[in-house]
Amino acid sequence: MTADALTAVALLAGLSLWRFGPDWAIWWRQIVPIPEGLLVIYAGGWVIALAMNGLYRPRARWSIRGEAVDVVRATIALALVTLSVLFIFRMPDVSRLFLLVLFPAQAITTVGGRILIRFAMESLRRHGKNLRYVLVLGAGPRAQMFAAKLEGHSELGLRVVGFLDDSPAFDLPAGWERLGSVDDLEEILHTRIVDEVALCLPFSQWSLIDAITQLCEEEGKIVRIPMDVLDRAMTTGRVEDLDGTPVFSLVSGPDRTLALAAKRLFDLAVAAVGLVVLSPIFAIVAIAVRRESRGPIIFRQVRVGLHGRQFEVLKFRTMVADAEHRYAEVVDRSDPRAFKLTNDPRVTPLGRFLRRTSLDELPQLWNVLRGEMSLVGPRPAPPREVKGYDIWHRRRLSMKPGITGLWQVTARRNDDFDNRAQLDLTYIDRWSLWLDLQILARTIPAALEGR
Repeated sequence: MTADALTAVALLAGLSLWRFGPDWAIWWRQIVPIPEGLLVIYAGGWVIALAMNGLYRPRARWSIRGEAVDVVRATIALALVTLSVLFIFRMPDVSRLFLLVLFPAQAITTVGGRILIRFAMESLRRHGKNLRYVLVLGAGPRAQMFAAKLEGHSELGLRVVGFLDDSPAFDLPAGWERLGSVDDLEEILHTRIVDEVALCLPFSQWSLIDAITQLCEEEGKIVRIPMDVLDRAMTTGRVEDLDGTPVFSLVSGPDRTLALAAKRLFDLAVAAVGLVVLSPIFAIVAIAVRRESRGPIIFRQVRVGLHGRQFEVLKFRTMVADAEHRYAEVVDRSDPRAFKLTNDPRVTPLGRFLRRTSLDELPQLWNVLRGEMSLVGPRPAPPREVKGYDIWHRRRLSMKPGITGLWQVTARRNDDFDNRAQLDLTYIDRWSLWLDLQILARTIPAALEGR
């Protein structure tokens, strides 16, 4: 804070000298009564802007780029406040060129100064100065991995003072010391130099956390809980706030709110336009289905969507009218978890053409419009197939089902359900709007070519 405040004072004074000459204080006095007070106000405002953007919080994963982005945010905030004050108090005499140079120069100077300070502090810590000592509770593999990460980043100035663990089964590498069991925590805090305590205990001992954190709070120690000590899956989580209560949330699949909102808007636009533009094809196919065989034009079937929500999927009918009643005749000829039969005797001649060209799927644009499906996503399955899923298959339900998907354009003829499910999970893990556009672009020629 001191460095940032002094930098702001020096910059404002230096730019004033450059812009207005040796009599800069006299020039400023025409606008503000005490020019020297302006320096203090500006420096204080700059420090506040930096603090509001989190630039005085410790950053374990510090990067020049991240620091620069936050400094730019603080600069924009300070500029908006300054311009607002000038407008409210009607101070038109302030040089526009001065302001145009001041704020970019402030950001560049601050970033440069912080880089120098960081490097200086890191150099001191690497030489054993300005250190903080961490006591690790737990001595298992994950605890040792976390301790190694701490000492592997010498620039952080964190050193492991020792380990506490109730189990004697874990051997520690040379240079690390087992100081006792978890019950010895209070004694160690009183007899050793300990600035922070890292909780790396197994789940079986998490009932002790409340007592441990209370003791550390009373002793004035910082408590760290690395989330990857819980399990590999926990590293995908984040801490959120629910009405003042911190909640650790584990997110599977894409959790990009703005991007998913854009995906929904894209679905709405394409589905609405598609229903209008393709209406002549709808009419032709509907007439053909009606003339070929008796039964409804549209086939409706209950499918399982996002997180188990059931809905009626719409398709042009490609089978004989009593196809559902004859399902038992053919179920043994395919994997029941994803029924897919190349030569299904229930399919009509027209139905084979509609399936080969994917024209039978067009009514699902209405499902997309209603929000039950997306243009791209895992294909929705009937409840009878979902019942046969293994646990890992069910992650297919963590994203809204789609008309087309990754496996449709890469391995549509592949009858192995596990391979197809793996492609769906790959899509979920890699999902982006760009990937959706790529799949849609590959779907159209694949459908036209009958693939």
